[in-house]
Amino acid sequence: MEVPLQLTRACTENRKWLLELNYFAIFIFRFAGMGNLIKVLTRDIDHNAAHFFLDFENAQPTESEKEIYNQVNVVLKDAEGILEDLQSYRGAGHEIREAIQHPNDEKLQEKAWGAVVPLVGKLKKFYEFSQRLEAGLRGLLGALTSTPYSPTQHLEREQALAKQFAEILHFTLRFDELKMTNPAIQNDFSYYRRTLSRMRINNVPAEGENEVNNELANRMSLFYAEATPMLKTLSDATTKFVSENKNLPIENTTDCLSTMASVCRVMLETPEYRSRFTNEETVSFCLRVMVGVIILYDHVHPVGAFAKTSKIDMKGCIKVLKDQPPNSVEGLLNALRYTTKHLNDETTSKQIKSMLQ
Repeated sequence: MEVPLQLTRACTENRKWLLELNYFAIFIFRFAGMGNLIKVLTRDIDHNAAHFFLDFENAQPTESEKEIYNQVNVVLKDAEGILEDLQSYRGAGHEIREAIQHPNDEKLQEKAWGAVVPLVGKLKKFYEFSQRLEAGLRGLLGALTSTPYSPTQHLEREQALAKQFAEILHFTLRFDELKMTNPAIQNDFSYYRRTLSRMRINNVPAEGENEVNNELANRMSLFYAEATPMLKTLSDATTKFVSENKNLPIENTTDCLSTMASVCRVMLETPEYRSRFTNEETVSFCLRVMVGVIILYDHVHPVGAFAKTSKIDMKGCIKVLKDQPPNSVEGLLNALRYTTKHLNDETTSKQIKSMLQ
């Protein structure tokens, strides 16, 4: 009996298809192992999600973004002034030393107190700005994690809000870098509190006490005791946002952070995107935002940024950093080394740890 030609062809095509499928399965199992099959199959989907250009230079708010954008913009317009004040903060170390060495010299005591009080006024301004920044961040998180859009869709559709989110992260890293290298801040504030306490005991009226009362001084003391106070503020604000919005899956928030990290990494390593930057400062802005969002993710996510299940490609991000001129990124690499939460966990791969050594 003669087999019809069409049936013969169909059988041949099926055998070829089955053979190709078999080869593909062998490749997948050899490459990833059975436990990682799903991850391999979805890897391209995950990575492609971040393949869009986020215009950090020119993004303007759409009508739907304007309300949140304007609220956050009121905060951000003061950010550069805060950084300038912090950068020029010299402290009252000399006056304080003189006063401590000559405790019975009233003129030196008055001189030290007169030097410290206006500086504490600046420290109060920095602290109050951190509270305003926290409120701004929570507003942005509310907009960028709301249903029905995914974090990727939000960042692509609402680029002006994504830019503001990036600017908050950029400011945070710059503030904390400056604070960490300026021991005068904590020395001045400690002297202020000690002297104020002594004045109260002796019933001496203290100029400056009205500006920073005891309750505020306690909160400021906790803030400046942190190695990275602004990052701690953002981390606490993000955690609080998640706990207050129980109807919103935590993944909406952590995926927003991981997607932002991926977008920055992809723009930096893709010549087509990188060539669209018109300002040379945008590269360093992108790098700083990428590191900032990794650190924030590591503090907020239950298992952190370095675990195998993390949605951030840590090896790719570290490679992007190491591809830059060494002097320009050492501070950012140190931020990953010393201000993250989970780098030294057992779940962090040896390869990632060695890349950051």
